[in-house]
Amino acid sequence: MPITLSNPAGVHTPGAYSHAALVSGATERLVLSGQVGTRPDGTPVEDGVAQIDQALANIGTILEAHGMTKANLVKMTVFLTDPALIPAWRAARGAWLGEHRPASTLLIVAGLADPKFKVEVEAEAAK
Repeated sequence: MPITLSNPAGVHTPGAYSHAALVSGATERLVLSGQVGTRPDGTPVEDGVAQIDQALANIGTILEAHGMTKANLVKMTVFLTDPALIPAWRAARGAWLGEHRPASTLLIVAGLADPKFKVEVEAEAAK
C-alpha cells in the first residue's frame, strides 16, 4: 500500500493518531465530505454519541463503495460542538480504527450547518 504513517523524531509522541501520512505512488485519492449522524434513510440520529457512530459508519460505507477500507484513510478532521463528547469520540475512533492511526485534527466548534448535529467528520483516503 502506498501509505506510510509516521511520527518523526523531534516531534512529540502522538496519541491515537500519526503526525504525518505520506501517500507515495497512489493511483486514487478519495476526499469525503463531512459526515454527520444521518442514517441511510435520511433521518438524523438524536444523541451525540450515536451521531459519532453513524458518522463513522457513513465513512465506512463510502470507503467500501470506492473499493477502500479504513486502512486507506490518511486524514480525518473531526468537528465536535460539545467538548464533553471528546471521550466518546476517542473511544469510538479507537474501536473503529483499531491500530490504524491516520493523521487527525479535532476541533471544538460553536456549531455546525444544522444545529441538531453535534459531530461532523471529514476524511481523506488513498490507494
